[in-house]
Amino acid sequence: MDQTKQEEEYGYDLFPGRTKTKYKKGSIGESLFTFNHKCQVMLQFATETSPYAKLLLSAMKNSGCKVLKDRHFSCEDCDGTVSGGFDSGSSQIVLCQNNIHQQSHMNRVVTHELIHAFDHCRAHVDWFNNYKHLACSEIRAANLSGDCTFTNEAARFNFGLKQHHQECVRGRALRSILAVRNISRVEAEKIVDEVFDTCFNDHAPFGRIPHGKKDARFAHRDYENRDRYYANL
Repeated sequence: MDQTKQEEEYGYDLFPGRTKTKYKKGSIGESLFTFNHKCQVMLQFATETSPYAKLLLSAMKNSGCKVLKDRHFSCEDCDGTVSGGFDSGSSQIVLCQNNIHQQSHMNRVVTHELIHAFDHCRAHVDWFNNYKHLACSEIRAANLSGDCTFTNEAARFNFGLKQHHQECVRGRALRSILAVRNISRVEAEKIVDEVFDTCFNDHAPFGRIPHGKKDARFAHRDYENRDRYYANL
């Protein structure tokens, strides 16, 4: 397959930094004239303080896939339509430094992409040939990352009552698939529908849907204490 065509079909054209860069990585030019330094600072803060990210990093480590900040995260310039991505070929999370400007946004993107990384570690996802695998991970990422919390939906002026969270998850998963795969909306909707119930109810490693930071903190606490046993003596 032609390289340009392959990049378009798999969404790599949204991440030009995957194939070329204006500055040599780690150079003074990169630090001073791009958003890279700010991105690195926000990433550090996210991994150290976000209960979502801390739980996922612990789960990855316990699954035999320890995440190293310098090896597995990369701050890069991206297409204006995306905030991040998971590159399964390099097992690397891409953070779009030109599109992430607030810490809360960074926290959500890091969490979302870490869920993809967790799935890649535990489930041997066939990202390129099995659309159901891709759809399942996108459903889980939208469901568990905080993308569809009431606060975030209200900020987008999206309001609803009955099953609004499910519809948000479905919609965001669908948009993610269409952004990185050259398939029709009808085909993407069919794939999402086929796997939705199973993947929506897969809450690993949180054990629940964390609807906010408080839920995420409880989930992190429960995960860290999962091997402790209490007895009345």
